[in-house]
Amino acid sequence: MAAHVSPAGPKRALPEALVPGTQSIITVRMNYRPAGAAEEALSDKTRAYISRYALGRDYHKLMRARLQKLADRMAVELTGQLGEFTQRVFTDSAPVMEVQIAQQSGLGWRGKHTLLLHREAGSYFFLGEIYSALPLPPDAPVTDHCGSCTACIDSCPTDAIVAPYQLDARRCISYLTIELKNSIPEPLREGLGNRIYGCDDCQLACPWNRFAPLTREADFLPRHELDIARLVGLFAWTEDEFNERMAGSAIRRIGHDRWLRNLAVALGNAPSSQAVIEALKARENDPSPLVREHVAWALARHQ
Repeated sequence: MAAHVSPAGPKRALPEALVPGTQSIITVRMNYRPAGAAEEALSDKTRAYISRYALGRDYHKLMRARLQKLADRMAVELTGQLGEFTQRVFTDSAPVMEVQIAQQSGLGWRGKHTLLLHREAGSYFFLGEIYSALPLPPDAPVTDHCGSCTACIDSCPTDAIVAPYQLDARRCISYLTIELKNSIPEPLREGLGNRIYGCDDCQLACPWNRFAPLTREADFLPRHELDIARLVGLFAWTEDEFNERMAGSAIRRIGHDRWLRNLAVALGNAPSSQAVIEALKARENDPSPLVREHVAWALARHQ
């Protein structure tokens, strides 16, 4: 799908400023939804919940490689007709307004949870773009089909969707477990439940995701049984084990300390048991102050 380039707006909305010569943006999506009931993992508080997109290999490299292959093929096919032309690929990188561009190109509409939605594909997909100097005809935008539904807003565990189409990232579990480098604010820890990397609640609640197809990409399927892993087991991983098992995964970029931080919060929210308490006590004196703080909070929850 293609979108025209707008001549005005902030720098991140000016493709010409990012890639000089850009006349069109080709947008694509790639389904990542794995099989299995996510709700089961959420309801069993002894299990770790990882956002469905992160269960397999890191999508950045895979999508970028596929997009580059497409761009290279276009160059081979069209250079003889049009001469040399500029194009550059992106996927969740650089200051690219992916959802807005995808909406303008007809790939879907922005839902009230701020994610892109499509009638047949739901929202379980990654987005990618090719900024091109080709003057392609634009596709028509898709209209909003959320109606009066507020399922995504009502489902958010930390009330991060403060109004339709408005997200307070500071309260979002995806931000708290992935982007935040410091301590997770105590008032929000209980809301994390057993979510240790990202959150899918707004997507799980969305009626349009009943139609979302399963991925056909083997690299997006769960690795190391992360879709059924237990909190206690993951909390016992050493840093070497974490780095080895998370090689090629988006999860690895948060590092071992934040991985343990997130798991400590989830163990604090888990049902009290000897196994949970022993696992936490084993890291009471962890070298990382960040881990020790969250372990102390979790242990206090089980007293």
